[in-house]
Amino acid sequence: MLEIPKGTLVYGTQLPIQSQSSLYAAKWEGSATPADLVRIAQAADRSGYFYVAVCDHIAIPEEKAAAMGLWWQDCLTTLGFLASATENVALLSHVFVIAYRHALTAAKSFETLDHLSGGRAIAGIGAGHVEAEFDALGVSFADRGSLTDSTLVDFAEALSNTYVGNMGALPRPVQTPRPPIWIGGSSKPAIRRAAAYEGWLPQGPATREGLDLLLSTREKLGKSEDPMAIGHVVIPYVYVGTPKSERRQPCYSGSPEQIAEALLAETPAEVNQLQVKFDTDSAAEYAEQVEAFGTQVGPLLKR
Repeated sequence: MLEIPKGTLVYGTQLPIQSQSSLYAAKWEGSATPADLVRIAQAADRSGYFYVAVCDHIAIPEEKAAAMGLWWQDCLTTLGFLASATENVALLSHVFVIAYRHALTAAKSFETLDHLSGGRAIAGIGAGHVEAEFDALGVSFADRGSLTDSTLVDFAEALSNTYVGNMGALPRPVQTPRPPIWIGGSSKPAIRRAAAYEGWLPQGPATREGLDLLLSTREKLGKSEDPMAIGHVVIPYVYVGTPKSERRQPCYSGSPEQIAEALLAETPAEVNQLQVKFDTDSAAEYAEQVEAFGTQVGPLLKR
C-alpha cells in the first residue's frame, strides 16, 4: 500500500483542465486539449510529485452551472488515461462520491486502475455536496453520510478480497491488501470518517481544530501509530519566480527558498502532504510552474 515515508513532507496537485468551475479555472483552460492535460501530469510525474488528482461530479444542476461550470471530466476515466502517460506519480480521486455508486462497481474501477497503473491508485472518497445531483441519481441526499459509511465498508472489503460472499472479481489491485483510502472533507463527520482509514484530505488548509479531532479519534480507534497521509491545501496559489503578468489569484511567489520558507511556516507539524496549485496564463506555463516547484521548491521542504 502506498504510504508517505515517515518524517517526510510530500506534495501533490489537483490538475487543471479536468474540472472547470468559474470559481477557479483560468480562461486558457476552456480551450485546453487532452494533450495539455497530459503535459502537465507528465511534468508532475518527472519532478517528484507524490500524486496528481482529478475531481468527481456527474452532472451539475442548471442553477449552479454559472459558479460550478459544466465541464467535469469523468474521474476514473481521466485517471486511467493519465496512467498510460505517466510512470511514477500516484493517481488520486479528489474526491470520488461513493454514495452514488454500488461498492462492487466502485471497487472494480479502482482495482482496474491500480492494476493498469502498476500500483498507483489512491481512492480519495467524499460524501458529496450537491443535493440536486443526488436527486437526479435517485440517491438520498439526507442519508449521504450513512450511505458513505456503509458503502465504504463494503468497498474496502471488495478491494481487499477476490471474493465478497460468492462473488469474485479479477484483476486484483497491485497494492496489498488494497489501495489506500483517503477521506475528503472538513466537517466533523468527515474527519471522524477519515480517522478510520489511511488519509485525510481537508477542504482547504488543515485547521488546528480539525487536526485535534482527527488525532483524538485515531487514538480512540487504536490507530495512532498507523501510517496516515494528513493533507493541507495551500492557499494562496504558488508561482515560482516573478509572475509574467498580474495574477488572478493571490499567490506565494519569489525564489524557491522564499516559497519553501513560507509554506513550511504555514504548515502544521502533523501534516505530511501539501496540495499546491498554480495561477498561469497558459497550459505551457502551468507545466513549467509544476516542474519548477517540483525541482526547485520540493527539495527544500524539509523539517
